[in-house]
Amino acid sequence: MEHKTVTKLWGGRFRQDENELMEQFNNNLSNTTWLCGPDIQGSLAHVAMQVKCGLLTVQEGEQIAQGLQGILADVQSGALQMTNAYEDVHTFVEVHLIERIGDVGKKLHTARSRNDQVNTDMKLYVKQQTAYVIELVEKMQRTLQEKAAQNPCIMPGYTHLQRAQVVTFKYYLMAYHGMLQRDKKRLQSALDNMDLSPLGCGALAGTTHQIDRAFTAEQLGFSGVYANFIDGVSDRDYQLEAMSAFSILMMHLSRLSEEIILWSSQEFGFISLDDNYTTGSSIMPQKKNSDGAELIRGKTGRVYGDLMGLLTVMKGLPLAYNKDMQEDKEAFHDSLQTVILSLCMMERMIATLTVKKENMEKAVKKGFLNATEVADYLVGKGIPFRDAHGIVGQIVIYCEDHQKAIEELQLSELQQFCPVFDDGIYPYIDYHNILKKGIKKEML
Repeated sequence: MEHKTVTKLWGGRFRQDENELMEQFNNNLSNTTWLCGPDIQGSLAHVAMQVKCGLLTVQEGEQIAQGLQGILADVQSGALQMTNAYEDVHTFVEVHLIERIGDVGKKLHTARSRNDQVNTDMKLYVKQQTAYVIELVEKMQRTLQEKAAQNPCIMPGYTHLQRAQVVTFKYYLMAYHGMLQRDKKRLQSALDNMDLSPLGCGALAGTTHQIDRAFTAEQLGFSGVYANFIDGVSDRDYQLEAMSAFSILMMHLSRLSEEIILWSSQEFGFISLDDNYTTGSSIMPQKKNSDGAELIRGKTGRVYGDLMGLLTVMKGLPLAYNKDMQEDKEAFHDSLQTVILSLCMMERMIATLTVKKENMEKAVKKGFLNATEVADYLVGKGIPFRDAHGIVGQIVIYCEDHQKAIEELQLSELQQFCPVFDDGIYPYIDYHNILKKGIKKEML
């Protein structure tokens, strides 16, 4: 009788084979090959625990561990290909283990279910990758600090996309540094909250075997175990929390992308992007498009969609495991890869952009950005602020009609609006002096 390779971990109670359509619909391997490493990591900890608790002999444990390590090495080298012949990563690993070391490989799954196994694998992967995203955020922060320190030049600050008050490019960039600091805290909080091991929870009610969950948790770098088995296998909060932090992070990157797109346009002309991170037009030879920033802005919606998709999957599921939860892997992985690429792209764009200081300063002088300081000057002369506000509004109208900046007006012109003006107004509203006053010194 011809031997047929078993490619499923179940089927004993079935009279017929799985329909080809159902097999295709159920297959989860092609989108989750990246889980092979975490799966084997979790299995090695499980084997060590089995030996410790007497479920395997030392020799059996060594055989299984060597077999698992060999599979991982062959997958990483490309000698062993992961194909859709197996419905998931766990099946792929276990089937190849049995083929390599024989029946002893069948003991690997003792005291474990795919339910606690897959959630352990995902926990390991999400922990590792979330920590990596934190590293990228920190790198982005350092780049923002460096670029900010190199460019303390004055520029317009905006409200309603209208020139409002004078700031510095340094201070502007550091606003995003502050946003990323909060993103980092959210990601770290997600890491802290996910630091419990599901391994040993079984399908939903643990196991009758004498096992040591605390041991496997320690082996895998978790601080503890779930208090409730059902919670342990049905929890996907940790992915949702990380993806929520990813979404807010992407929102911040998208806002910065919008600034870059505006600033690099000819209408603003505040910065120039490096050629390495821009593209051109197939028909208009003069074009230099900020496509890196535009793609980050667009991909933000993709990360939002991944989060909303998984939230929707989870919202009506009864406890404990349901096959719907298989959808978590592709959603998280897509969200993760998008965030990683976006952070790397933004960091490179910021690091290599050129600041056009002269254009920024010209924009400041054309925008009446010292109008608030004129009002503050009048307040210092005893004029109530609301009256000072109205006076300066009339001065701005006069300047618009005569195509002048406030600082270009003669003292006699200013005194037409309020007699308290004197020569002290000019140094008071000089843009560089404005930034040296009081708490504004933080901008320099």
